Amino acid sequence: MKIQLPEKVNRIITTLQKHGFEAYAVGGCVRDSFLGRVPGDWDITTSAAPEETKSLFARTFDTGIEHGTITVLLNGEGFEVTTYRIDGKYEDNRHPSKVQFTRSLSEDLLRRDFTINAMAYNEQDGLVDLFHGMEDLKKGVIRCVGNAEARFSEDALRILRAIRFSAQLGFEIEKETRQAIRKLAPNLSYISAERIQTELVKLLVSDHPEKILDAYELGITKVILPEFDAMMETTQETLHHCYNVGEHTIHALMNIPADKVLRLTMLFHDTGKPARKTVDPDGTAHFKGHAYVSEELTKSIMHRLKFDNDTLRKVSKLVLYHDDRMPATMKHVRRAMNRISAELFPYYMKVRMADTLAQSDYQRDKKLENLAGIEKCYQEILEKKQCVSLKELKVNGQDLIAAGIEKGPKIGQTLQTLLQEVIEEPEKNTREYLLARIKELE
Repeated sequence: MKIQLPEKVNRIITTLQKHGFEAYAVGGCVRDSFLGRVPGDWDITTSAAPEETKSLFARTFDTGIEHGTITVLLNGEGFEVTTYRIDGKYEDNRHPSKVQFTRSLSEDLLRRDFTINAMAYNEQDGLVDLFHGMEDLKKGVIRCVGNAEARFSEDALRILRAIRFSAQLGFEIEKETRQAIRKLAPNLSYISAERIQTELVKLLVSDHPEKILDAYELGITKVILPEFDAMMETTQETLHHCYNVGEHTIHALMNIPADKVLRLTMLFHDTGKPARKTVDPDGTAHFKGHAYVSEELTKSIMHRLKFDNDTLRKVSKLVLYHDDRMPATMKHVRRAMNRISAELFPYYMKVRMADTLAQSDYQRDKKLENLAGIEKCYQEILEKKQCVSLKELKVNGQDLIAAGIEKGPKIGQTLQTLLQEVIEEPEKNTREYLLARIKELE
């Protein structure tokens, strides 16, 4: 079996070979090439020690030389080259206490996580597949190299990576690997929040975000996202819903584009429902005020998982307004654009649509008709360049000061008063009218 190695990758490999060393492309780049996917990067493994590799190339820098990794630069492009190694004992469920360099490719491949990631390739030897990774690729299976419990005990992050690869590739996790995940999932508590965040986002923006259900069934979310378990345990006895809260969330994830902000919003949008559930005497459930609780939980979860502030701001605001409904009129849509922000309003529309499609058929046509009307109004507002925020207002703080209003809170209050008038009646957004109105408001 053959794959086309990039010219620079092949140049590094053949340079190492010409000087008596073994060298192969290894891991995800080999896997993705055989799947017809474009590799994100190309990793190279070699029998050469780091210093031996460095001596063969004009430009290198140490990436993780204590673990045998250097980066070779060719025409400004970097490629990681790692010496074959045997990992020592793992003492923190994540990192080996030491590594031992080896000249044996088989020993290096043995330490890797899954069979589909433990294949090596070069043009001279072709595919080296000691653990039947190609067979698992063809079957669509995620399987640990060797003993699954040993692999997950070495590095607990591999537990989450198994789910993530399953979601990205649409593969199933084989039985023994699943059993080991279920047994060792509590070890994820030792993994840093940043690492968990990275894997969770990759899972969510994959082609199969519904694989988060596997994470729930195998005890992973109980450790990294217990709020999801609470949703899976909360039923919805209402005409508007046909799934429990967690199942509804999964369907909503499947109905929205694979965008980080959108997928995170759908994951978190109903986290407040378990705490806000009440049931009428007739058995009908209500979740009044759940959006406010969901917003607070979203902020808490995203702080816990060390998300950046911009993503946290966008997602928490969309969660707060995910259930914001309005008549499909220009005035109501302008108000909503002001409330939610012009920046996030297109996201809001996608969130509303995904939420609606994940509900029951009850009044669905009516809901979709409302959303179509809102979209029409939104597009017309954009075309007419109607004002929905202070930046579009035809006067600013300097104009108010020039008109005699003292610096301080009154400036902001007056601008907001003018903005609300213009949102109600867009034709009033002229300098002439607003300057005259300022004098009336003094």
